[in-house]
Amino acid sequence: MGENYEETVMNKKNFLQQVELQNKSYKISKMVEEIDKRFPLNKDVKEALLSIDRELFMPKAFKHFAYTLDALPITGNQYISSPLTVAKMTQYLEPQQDLTVLEIGCGSGYQAAILSKLFKRVFTIERIESLLKEAKEHFKSLDIRNILTRYEDGTKGWDTFAPYDRILFSAAATTIPEEIFAQLKEGGILVAPVNIGPNQRIVKYCKENGIIKERYLERCHFVPVLEGTEH
Repeated sequence: MGENYEETVMNKKNFLQQVELQNKSYKISKMVEEIDKRFPLNKDVKEALLSIDRELFMPKAFKHFAYTLDALPITGNQYISSPLTVAKMTQYLEPQQDLTVLEIGCGSGYQAAILSKLFKRVFTIERIESLLKEAKEHFKSLDIRNILTRYEDGTKGWDTFAPYDRILFSAAATTIPEEIFAQLKEGGILVAPVNIGPNQRIVKYCKENGIIKERYLERCHFVPVLEGTEH
């Protein structure tokens, strides 16, 4: 009798877990479908978005908004970008599996997790220690092993592993420091939100024969790049 009861409880628990997983999978699929309607995704970027549950990177109080296209508050008075914005920034990088990418502004780690599915190696920097700790816990829970993290002022980049094939700013800069461009490989791409007058625009920079060429893509809204570090 006791064994049958325990077996019934276990079966019910397993059933509910399966239902929850299917429900999450459906919500992620609908979110990616909505992104694709607004910004046509290539196959690899779409699969990366489908493979990562955004809810894992959210504070508990906002988990019910995880599958919307909204930017939402996280630790340290920062924001997790809209998944639509993450998709755009990722696709603008023109990812390839044999390339490396440096991300400046890790946040809670959602963007880096997406990049980890598309690049050989992801190097990500975060200036808020508590936020980076959360991100590292998320990566561990997902068994993501190709992300290297650093607690540091991102405006200086990460010259130890430079040059990088791609560089991504996840916060808005007034200008891109020459020190960062120096860490970009020849033929590489840097994508960043940049303050231009009263607005912000996503700008795509390409290094060709040592010369940086820029292309303005679209308006955006990101938190600003800040110097220094915080605990």
